[in-house]
Amino acid sequence: MGKLGKKARKFAKKHLQSVLRTRRKTKPTFKKRGPKNGQKGIEEKVDKSAVISNGRSTEYESVDNTALDVVFIENDKDEVVDASDSDGYLSEDSSFPIVGESETAKTLEDEIATTTYSTQNKKIHADLSTAKKKLDKLKKKDPEFSKFLESFKNSAESFQDDEAYSDESDQEAQGEDDLIKNKPKLLTDDVINAWCQMVKEDNNQSALISLLNAYRAACHYGTESIGHTIENSQSFCNVLLFTLSNADDVFRGLLQMSSSKSKKETLTELKKTPKWKSLKPLVKSFLRSTLFLLNQVTDSDILTFAMTRLRASLTFFDAFPSLVQPLIKAAVHLWATGGTILSSASFLVIRDVATMFGSKYFDTCLSKTFVAFISRSRVTEIADIKHMQFLRDCVVELFSVNVKKSSLKSVDSMTRFSKILICGFQTKKKEAIKKICSWEYINCIDLWVRFISANIRDHDNKDLQYLFFMTIQLIVGLANMFSGPRYFPLRLKCIEWLNSLSISSGDYIPLAPLVLDVLEYKVVKEGKRAQNSFNIGSVLKLPKQYLKSRIFQDMCFQSAVEQLCLHFAQWSYHISFPDLATIPLIRLRKIHEATTIENLRRMLKRLIDQVEQNVDFVQRKRDEVSFSPHEHESADSFLQLEKSSTNASFTQYYKSILDKAAERKLQKCGDISLPEQRNLKRNRGEPKRKPVGAEDHQNGVTVENRVMDTKRRRRALQAQ
Repeated sequence: MGKLGKKARKFAKKHLQSVLRTRRKTKPTFKKRGPKNGQKGIEEKVDKSAVISNGRSTEYESVDNTALDVVFIENDKDEVVDASDSDGYLSEDSSFPIVGESETAKTLEDEIATTTYSTQNKKIHADLSTAKKKLDKLKKKDPEFSKFLESFKNSAESFQDDEAYSDESDQEAQGEDDLIKNKPKLLTDDVINAWCQMVKEDNNQSALISLLNAYRAACHYGTESIGHTIENSQSFCNVLLFTLSNADDVFRGLLQMSSSKSKKETLTELKKTPKWKSLKPLVKSFLRSTLFLLNQVTDSDILTFAMTRLRASLTFFDAFPSLVQPLIKAAVHLWATGGTILSSASFLVIRDVATMFGSKYFDTCLSKTFVAFISRSRVTEIADIKHMQFLRDCVVELFSVNVKKSSLKSVDSMTRFSKILICGFQTKKKEAIKKICSWEYINCIDLWVRFISANIRDHDNKDLQYLFFMTIQLIVGLANMFSGPRYFPLRLKCIEWLNSLSISSGDYIPLAPLVLDVLEYKVVKEGKRAQNSFNIGSVLKLPKQYLKSRIFQDMCFQSAVEQLCLHFAQWSYHISFPDLATIPLIRLRKIHEATTIENLRRMLKRLIDQVEQNVDFVQRKRDEVSFSPHEHESADSFLQLEKSSTNASFTQYYKSILDKAAERKLQKCGDISLPEQRNLKRNRGEPKRKPVGAEDHQNGVTVENRVMDTKRRRRALQAQ
């Protein structure tokens, strides 16, 4: 096609809609004014709506960029670990004998001492030589300065001669004592066993000091060369095992402090006694060494044992406030990343710290555990669902220690969540939608739902009631925002949350329309891919290849029926059950007519029959009563005797549904999550390919003949 002429181009420029449309898009938002009084043109804004929209977008961008745990990060600040400059090494008694010390140990200690002092002497000589060179340069430059130095040297020598004899003896004695105290020792099995026996039988304080220094060396093994050296792994294990097992009992025995009265009041009384002043550095050395061990060791058994023993000595941490913060930090890290046993032991320490110490440390435990829980949720897909559920239950238990303070924090957090949801509704940005449909966002809502369900009936708190209604609005908005079939796992989670809130509070929540929307999804033919079974709880947005799978359709249908049965079972004995079941029954009948799969039709038919029977039962009982609907007390006591007997048909039907759901959960334990399936596919080796001319000895026919047979079959089918 040739170029347009001049008239055609002129006509297109004036009248064609596409040109006008592109002109509107490329129209400048600023209009230049003409120069006035010799000044340059000033740009003026034309479209005010663009300015308003830009202001809104910046506001929403600030909401998108904020972290979900920003409310708790404010209190999550690490304090200074320890203000003292000491390395935790205790000064030992020089008169205390070292039992079982061999000649080889002495020679090793002498070699260590000579090497340490030789390095120190070299540094001192190097510093003296540099200082002497500087003085010589000054003498050459300034002769008067050299005369001043000679006169000062003569006066200083006369003054030092008077006090030389009195100071020499004291310095020699102090030097010998320092050499004896700081002399490194080789710790053998005989030495450690002797110290352990003396501490256990006689409560010998000198042996306890030596043992604590050995324990410190074991905890710092591989990081520092100062202090004692351990002979072998057997000595290392003996020091750790004995000190962790018996240190708390030994301290309590020396302080005459019973383990049953391990309260802060008893420790404050003991602080005034002289025994505490002598034992304070020993207790601090033990606690500091154990905290250092928690940050260095990777073996879960040692970490679990150290955590359980630290929990027994938590009362001593009240005397050392600078050590409480590192304890919380180490316990939270091991709780979030460790195995089941280690995580449980660490959480017990966190809970005891939150309850025993003041509100300051309760806020610290609250913030650090929530931040750790959120950081574990920053993944695309969760592989270990059980561990995440355990972490969630632990955080709920910790938040339930002080419901009033936790409710304030949760209201602030839920307000931020609602702003993010509103931003996603109005802007429809990919970043906002991705942030909402993430495990970080979903796990936070799940946490607050569990917290509300655990405490709403036991605590009459305004903040908790406000949080309850705010959470319901947020969940309903989240379910309506993601309504497609690929988001059915997320929608089923929202229905489960609403059921949990309704049961725990006793308030009616209209969740039946959300369930019926899932049931109305038209089941298409089963696809060719994604026939493997998987755990639906491990995803929020289903991959496309699983959308047409029969397994996914059955799981969604069964889960929706279970949630609807739970909703009906809660109100099956209520006087208003015939009214609230009318519209769901109409929609269920339509879904039953439209469903073509026989298995799902039977499931729906049984549900419809049971609901209709229960409606007739409640309607008959309601016709017999004489009170009016305004009498709330009489309405609440309606059918309470029948409810306690649990002999109604719908109750029995709901029990059968629960039994089937439990069986499916047991079967799901064998199912694997989607990320695990992907890893298996990557690790699975490809089958070895045969060469093109290889013979297949199973049927005695070559591969080439087989290819020809398939071609003949295709031709025969085309001819038919």
